[in-house]
Amino acid sequence: MHTHAPLIIDVAGVELTDTDRQRLAHPLVGGIILFGRNWQSREQLARLCAQVKAVRPDLLIAVDHEGGRVQRFRTDGFTHLPPMAAFGQLWLSAPQKDELEGGPALRATNSASAAGYVLGAELRACGVDLSFTPVLDLDHGESSVIGDRSFGRDPRMVSVLAQALMHGLRASGMGNCGKHFPGHGFVKADSHLAIPVDKRSLKAILAEDAAPYGWLSASLDAVMPAHVIYPRVDSKPAGFSPRWLQDVLRHRLGFTGAIFSDDLSMAAARRIEGREVSFTEAALAALTAGGDMVLLCNQSVVDGGAPIDEAIEALSKAMVQGDWQPNPASEERRLALLPRGAAMDWDGLMVSARYMHALSLLP
Repeated sequence: MHTHAPLIIDVAGVELTDTDRQRLAHPLVGGIILFGRNWQSREQLARLCAQVKAVRPDLLIAVDHEGGRVQRFRTDGFTHLPPMAAFGQLWLSAPQKDELEGGPALRATNSASAAGYVLGAELRACGVDLSFTPVLDLDHGESSVIGDRSFGRDPRMVSVLAQALMHGLRASGMGNCGKHFPGHGFVKADSHLAIPVDKRSLKAILAEDAAPYGWLSASLDAVMPAHVIYPRVDSKPAGFSPRWLQDVLRHRLGFTGAIFSDDLSMAAARRIEGREVSFTEAALAALTAGGDMVLLCNQSVVDGGAPIDEAIEALSKAMVQGDWQPNPASEERRLALLPRGAAMDWDGLMVSARYMHALSLLP
C-alpha cells in the first residue's frame, strides 16, 4: 500500500473510461471529485461510484454538495436543500406563540441536523463518500461568492449550526469538511477568478472568522483553506502557508483532521507571491505547507486530461528526487474520511422514519 495518496482528480463523463481507470489506479491518486457533468441519474451515479470503487475500494469519492446554489445533483429524487442562510434566518426569527426564549435557535439547530442527515444519506445511497460542507465563512455582506452559502454573521451562531449539520452528516455515516479557513466572507473578490486580499490583523481574524475552527476542533474531520491572501499574517494564500496551516490551524486551534487544498485550477491558486506557478508547483507548495490532499478540478476535460497526467508524473518525480516526502499521517487522515458502516439504499431510505422526519424539519 502506498504511504500517501494526495491527489484528488476528476473525470470527464458519466462513466469511467480506461484512461480514467488508469489514473485512479495510480498510487498517488487518493480520490475523485464529482461535478454536474458526471450526473445523469441516480442509477448512473451509483454505477459510476461503483466503477470507482472497483478500481480501488479506498478511493475517496467527494462532491461539493452544500445546499442552495452549490448542489451538484438536483434531479431524480434528490432533495433541493436550502442555502445555509435559511438556518441562520430561522435562528434569528421571533419565538412562536408560547415558545420559550431561544426556541427558534433550537429549532434552527434541529433543522440543520435534519439537513445534514438528508444530504449525507442521499449521497451515500448513491455511493458518494464525502461532501465538502459545512461552510464556516461569516457573511459580512461583501462576498458574492459566499453570500447565502454562509449561516450568518455571528461566529457563535455559525459554529452551533455547523456543528448541528455535522451531527446530521455523522448520523448518515458521512464525515465533514469545514471551509474556507481562516475565512472567505470578508473579501469581495471571487477566488475562482482573482486573488482576494484581506488586510485585517491575525487578532481580528482569530476573534471572528477563524473562531469556528477552534470551537469545532473536536468535531471537524477536514478543513479546506481559502485561496485568500492575508498580508498582515503571510504573503502567501492560506492554502500555501505553513503559518496558517501549521502554526494557526494545527497548533493554535488544535485541528487534527485532514487539510484539503481548494481547487488548484482556480486563478488564485496559480499565483504564489506574485509568481505564476504550474499545477505541480501549486500542489507541492500546498503539500509542503501542511496540506494532506490537493484538488485538481475540471482538468479531465482539458486536452484529454493532460494536466492530470502531468501532475501525477511531476509528483512522482518530486518524490523520487526527494523534493516531496509522502506523509503516512496524511494517508491516515484521508482513510479516516471514508464512511463507516453500510449505506442505506435509496428505496429503503425513502420509507425510513428518520429520513421522513428529517424532511419535515427542513425550512
